[in-house]
Amino acid sequence: MNDIAALARIDSFPYQHRLREVMSTPVLTGPETMNLEQAIKAMDQARVSSIVAVDGRGRCLGILTERDLLRLLSTQGAAGLEASLSQVMTRPVAAVSGDSFVYVALGKMTRLGLRHLVVVDDDNRPIGMITGRALLKVRATDALSIGDSVHEARGPEDMRAAMSALPGLARSLLAEGVSARNIGSVISLVVRDLTARATELAETRMAEDGWGTAPAPYAMLVLGSGGRGESLLVFDQDNAIVHRGAPADDVWFAELGKRVNEMLNEAGIPYCDGGVMAREPKWRKSLDEWKDEVHSWVYSVENQTVMYCDIFFDFQPVWGDRELAEELRAYAVDKAAQSGFFMQYLAQHVAKMEVSIGLFGGFVTKQGRLNAKKFALLPLVSAARFRAIRAHVMATGTDERYGALKEQGLLHEDDWRDLLEIREISFRMMLEQQLADLAAGIAPSARIDPKRFPKRMRERLRWAFRRLKTLKFICGVAG
Repeated sequence: MNDIAALARIDSFPYQHRLREVMSTPVLTGPETMNLEQAIKAMDQARVSSIVAVDGRGRCLGILTERDLLRLLSTQGAAGLEASLSQVMTRPVAAVSGDSFVYVALGKMTRLGLRHLVVVDDDNRPIGMITGRALLKVRATDALSIGDSVHEARGPEDMRAAMSALPGLARSLLAEGVSARNIGSVISLVVRDLTARATELAETRMAEDGWGTAPAPYAMLVLGSGGRGESLLVFDQDNAIVHRGAPADDVWFAELGKRVNEMLNEAGIPYCDGGVMAREPKWRKSLDEWKDEVHSWVYSVENQTVMYCDIFFDFQPVWGDRELAEELRAYAVDKAAQSGFFMQYLAQHVAKMEVSIGLFGGFVTKQGRLNAKKFALLPLVSAARFRAIRAHVMATGTDERYGALKEQGLLHEDDWRDLLEIREISFRMMLEQQLADLAAGIAPSARIDPKRFPKRMRERLRWAFRRLKTLKFICGVAG
């Protein structure tokens, strides 16, 4: 973990840009039955240095690169060209999601010694290629391996080292002008990766301890702000398990949840005070049980239900069967959208949210501070969730939800811009306050001291609160 010490020298580009922005397209693909002579001709015509073998549904099976060809020719000569892709390609394919930040690809390529990294969609179909040439614009430093160091973590101590580096990372990125929203996305990805790694380690150690492998397909889910990609420097665990098993299989999944939660707690992500963790039966269910739970939420609405929905509907799968998780999401969104009573309840919940500004424009504080999460971020997040469910938008990030609504013509562009600006103002002030509190030896929280910020920032926050008062119209509650 020596790379952690280099975070103070961070270059912001890899933390600002996603792979979709820098990948090369299109990707040259072919069936695994293609022989090497055909593959070489195709690569030459496309002027690329690799070809990806795909199955009948277009999903990645393997990859053949120029280095693979040189190695083959050096050992087998021209006779080696009669082989098929399936016989000589590298498998499985090293791949990353197009929504990942550049730093994730850099860390993976550095650790594995790769020159090519395939960018895939949610169904593991290639959508782009990352090569060293494509990343020449990135002025990388050793610090870029933070993301990959999580994947290589051997236990809680390694994970804690990555967690302890996050404040320094956030401070450096702020200094380089990275948006607070993007910083929140980076922090969230680290938390998700830690949860995935903890699940992987727990699963391996359970097998070693005689528990065997998973009795049924399952997915580990990260809920709440981590699922939305909106975490800052105040952490706790929000996770759940969905599986396709029988009731008797819960014994295995209970042990998995317990081990994951313990490992994350030791790594510096504390237990959730509200018990929203995979070790708890309420947050560990089969797909059918989750469907029953969602049905009860949307047709038996109460305040507790809204709290659960605030956490659950933002989930992201981080380990296991992604298709299983997306099946649950599709059911949950569809069922919630069908319940007019539930949707009205959510809308009224948003409309009743208050802002922390007085009659004459002054901030309403308690002991000199106001809760920026409660009075600024939660109304935005809740409104986006409500509108997204009603429009059957599957995205979980607040920005992505508002963007999808705008594209569907359900949100005016001026409102969209203002909402993003309010999010950035609130996020930035919370992040700066948390960094200042950490430096002063104070536990970070969502509460900010308006007086510590320049006059311009205070005025922007006043504007944000005044603008938030129109949320009930944006949500379509009024009238």
